Amino acid sequence: MLEGKQILFGVSGGIAAYKAVEVVNRLRKLGAQVHVIMTPAATKLVAPLTFQTLSGNPVRTEILDEPKQWNVEHISLAERADLMIVAPATANVIGKMANGIADDYLTTEFLAVTCPVLVCPAMNFNMYAHPAVRKNLETLRSWGHRVLEPESGPLASLAVGKGRLPEPETIVRAIVDILGSGAPASRSPASGSAESGTPESGGPGVASLDGKTVIVTAGATREPIDPVRFITNRSSGKMGFAMAQAARDLGARVVVVAGLTSAKPPDGVEIIEVETAEQMRQALLSRYEMTDLVIKAAAVADFRPAKPSTQKIKKTGQPAAIELELNPDILKELGELKKGQVLVGFAAETVDTVNNAKKKLDDKNLDLIVANDVTDPGSGFGTDTNRVWLCWRDGRVEELPLMSKVELAREILGRVAPLVRE
Repeated sequence: MLEGKQILFGVSGGIAAYKAVEVVNRLRKLGAQVHVIMTPAATKLVAPLTFQTLSGNPVRTEILDEPKQWNVEHISLAERADLMIVAPATANVIGKMANGIADDYLTTEFLAVTCPVLVCPAMNFNMYAHPAVRKNLETLRSWGHRVLEPESGPLASLAVGKGRLPEPETIVRAIVDILGSGAPASRSPASGSAESGTPESGGPGVASLDGKTVIVTAGATREPIDPVRFITNRSSGKMGFAMAQAARDLGARVVVVAGLTSAKPPDGVEIIEVETAEQMRQALLSRYEMTDLVIKAAAVADFRPAKPSTQKIKKTGQPAAIELELNPDILKELGELKKGQVLVGFAAETVDTVNNAKKKLDDKNLDLIVANDVTDPGSGFGTDTNRVWLCWRDGRVEELPLMSKVELAREILGRVAPLVRE
């Protein structure tokens, strides 16, 4: 899965450094070449020999160590890397990274890489909530680096709060997501700041969503005919979950209202499970006032049985008819109630895709609608890829090529995030 990928793995001096041992072990089993860099404090918690044994490569701890090869070693590692990860990332190391301080091997390597960077904070919950730490993380996100939010639970101090390093499987999954999506290199501070992005410029990293609340709908609704049967559609939830993951990676608090899905939801988001369109409507309306961005990626049934049976309908040998009635138009209702929220819709079409999407954009008072032709190979329901058109309020239409849904979600959020920040 990660065969041949070169990963720089930075370990700083947090008590959660022991979890990094299992992450390195799993990455190597997936075929990655892992090069571990430890801060001096980290070596007091886990022996470098442990990482050397599991990675099969020398562990770097001192920037002035005699190099193992003829060229400048830390530059050589940086040039070869497909991904750099820092786990655990302490408040101290995060502060150095965000302010360009390079006083050890890890922070020097960070300034030299041009590959994607995944930062995994782990610390006391009060430290994580401190404005200095939040600002530093927002700076890293604004440069295009990914931040995997810590989990809530018991900490080393026995206090309970948000600050735990995610479990190894969660970290590995995030790495696979990044490397499997063909994610672009991180932006350096010189290439633009969080304030420089515009909806036209696109791309990940143009603005963070730190401190913002995002609601994403995903999957299909199902409307009961009787206790056994229901009306639904082919949506898998993959696009909605990819949008939730992208919003999470930009620092947002993400709530996913999920109908029927066959995909695995991302970690680090709140999941609200619903079944019918009316249940989805109630979940959205109850949270809408406190939301900054709504991404309506679910495929909501347009119709429902007018009189669902309380008992299983038996076959009689005669044709049966089911009377249908319209479901509420959730997206139109949100557009009518909009008070500063950014509202993004999706349009799954089979003919005249762009024109049909534009009509929905105007009718529902959306800021952006993402349209795709579900008959197009590779961009229908249940696929891992998608090809879409972005239709904006000002009349612009932007066609994006076929790409993975994870990558597409980052492209869309890269364009929408500046609108939310404004």
